[in-house]
Amino acid sequence: MQQSNLENIFEDFLNRSSVFINKDSLTIRYTPDNIPHRDLQINGIAKVLAPCLRLERPSNLFIYGKTGTGKTLVVQRVCHQLEALSLKKTVPLKVIYVNCKMRRVADTEYRLIAQLAKEVGQDVPATGLPTDEIYKVFFSAIDVKEQMIVIVLDEVDRLVKKAGDDVLYNLTRVNQELKKARVSIVGISNDVTFTDDIDPRVKSSLNEEEMVFPPYDALQIKDILLERAKIAFAEGAVGETIAGKCAAYAARDHGDARRALDLLRVAGELADRDAKGVIDESYIDFAEEKIEHDNTFEVVKHLPTQSQLVLYSGLVLDSSGSKPFFTGDLFSIYYDFCSKIGLKPLTQRRVSDLIGELDMLGLFNAKVISKGRYGRTREVKVGIHVSSLAKLRDLLESSLGFQ
Repeated sequence: MQQSNLENIFEDFLNRSSVFINKDSLTIRYTPDNIPHRDLQINGIAKVLAPCLRLERPSNLFIYGKTGTGKTLVVQRVCHQLEALSLKKTVPLKVIYVNCKMRRVADTEYRLIAQLAKEVGQDVPATGLPTDEIYKVFFSAIDVKEQMIVIVLDEVDRLVKKAGDDVLYNLTRVNQELKKARVSIVGISNDVTFTDDIDPRVKSSLNEEEMVFPPYDALQIKDILLERAKIAFAEGAVGETIAGKCAAYAARDHGDARRALDLLRVAGELADRDAKGVIDESYIDFAEEKIEHDNTFEVVKHLPTQSQLVLYSGLVLDSSGSKPFFTGDLFSIYYDFCSKIGLKPLTQRRVSDLIGELDMLGLFNAKVISKGRYGRTREVKVGIHVSSLAKLRDLLESSLGFQ
């Protein structure tokens, strides 16, 4: 009987039409032909990198902006066009893209340089060589001829946090070791302030240009959604009102277009399960709750203990998710909780760093405010949807041993 019911479910799914035509166009894997509202940034990056086509090394470029503001998409588009033109003009140019968030790829200096060496055809062991030796292997591999190498380090702030800032210093000085090849670095970061804490000698060696991607506003996100919806959905499945509601949600969350696309995709999946040919507003609400719940709980479950306790302290201070508090307030309650569960407390500076990391994850919304001659502090609010607060607090109490 159970088998028969399952067959009916699967047969029913196969025999009915879907709201989707191309669901992949709503995912991070998809590269659109057009990137709306980013012409200024596309042209700016292209002008910085254009000297590569004459084998002239451009300034290192560091690009900042919140998640979902199109940074990676724009850089990949410009670099793809750069490589295509270099091939047409027979200019020896290669772009190497590394996502520094990937484990076992860029979590140590050794692994990053080993990955760069592999990208230029040099097979190296994953571990075992001294770090200076792996640099020599990489230098030898690229210095065989006159060529331009552009290294794109996506989420470069993650690399610096995991491997330290020496890796940036060493990479910026690569050109001093090369006789034929030239190297330029493009760094992409969600954290606008990450270079503030690196060693001054490293910062001076970067010789970088900077570009900040502003968040999209609701109207811009709506344009992006409507353009993708034409590719993703059957005709009439998504109206302007639905795109507008998704855009409003995403604009509220720092102008994150990626989140808006996720909302639309999940809403479409929910409508598909109900065999609906049109996505109505209720599916957007359901999708918002589902994404918020799934993403938040997955992230929090895998946080280190100290980060979990900092987050828990914030939830205790702001039980409604609407009342701001300051770093000093959070540190006081965090310090008390440390003694209750037998955890060695971190310094206030380190707790402030963890608040910044939780802000990047969207669990806190933190902004630096000036208190005049008393210095600066962070004003913090919990960034978690109110519907998830109680269950999340239960999860943290269980994980931290409060229950």
